[in-house]
Formats: sequence, C-alpha cells, structure tokens
Amino acid sequence: MAERHGFAPPYPSTVVLPDPRSVRGRLLLAVGRTKEGVNELEAAEKAAAARGHLNPVHVFAAADLARALTTEDPARAARLAVDVRRRAERLGTDTAIGEALRVAAALDTGQRAVRLAGQAVTYLESSPCQYEHAAARIEYGVLARSVPDLERGEALARSCGADGLVERARAELATGVGRR
Repeated sequence: MAERHGFAPPYPSTVVLPDPRSVRGRLLLAVGRTKEGVNELEAAEKAAAARGHLNPVHVFAAADLARALTTEDPARAARLAVDVRRRAERLGTDTAIGEALRVAAALDTGQRAVRLAGQAVTYLESSPCQYEHAAARIEYGVLARSVPDLERGEALARSCGADGLVERARAELATGVGRR
C-alpha cells in the first residue's frame, strides 16, 4: 500500500509526525518484508538522532526495531529496548512509558514478561491512545492467560476500529487463552 501511494524515500525535510521512516518500516514489517523494514527503521533511528528527535511516540523506530531483531540479534534488541524505555521515562507520558513496557514485555519471558505487560496496560489505560491500550490489554491477556483481559482488549480494539487486534483476541479466545 505504501508503494502504491508513493510513500517512500526521499522524505520531506520538514518535520512530519509520526516519523515517515518509522511508519514505512512498520508497514514493511507488517507485510513480511523484514530485511527492508529493518533497514528503514535503522535509517529512521539514524535520521532522528542526527536531528535530536528522540520522542519515542513520534519516532517509534527503535521500539519496532527491537521487536524485529528479537531472534536475529537479541543483545541489540535488548539494548534498543533499554534505550526506548530511557527515552520514554525522560519524556514522562503514559503513552511513551506504556509502549516502552510493551517492548520490554515482548523481549522477555515468563512471569517477568507478564509483569511488564501488566505495567504497560496500567500506563496505557491512562493514555489517550486506545489502539495501544487495546494491543497491550490483548498481549497481557495472552501472557497472563486472562479471559477478562482478552475480552476487554477485544472490546477496546472494536471501539477504535482495530480489526486486526479484534481478530487476534478472538483467535486467542477460541484456541484457549494464552499459548505461552
């Protein structure tokens, strides 16, 4: 879709939020073009650092890059997750901190992942970003094997038109809550 609409480099030199490279990288990952997505996210990180744009809500490349590198380069993914969390805590918003906690939970396992996911839900519940709250609630529902959280996440996802999240919640509920 991005290519069909000409959403590709070169990007404008003006400030555009959210960061176009981050958006394109996320889209490439979503359609399975992982190598290209990682390259785009790395370029987004470099460009943001050069401009001093370190707001993890507007330039979310590091968070997506950490998730994408989880299996290929777990040490780098962990370093990126720590950096995302540091930036989020410096910014201090519920959205930024909640999203950083989601990344940390995605990279962790066991009860620590459950705890981090639960903290992400708490922060994102106070955030105006309903999509992110729905995603966090569903992720927590899976990790904690919680039917009520999956159902609440599904309702939140439906209320903000996040069809993919609705499908994920329904699939988890249908297969027996939480496969981890």
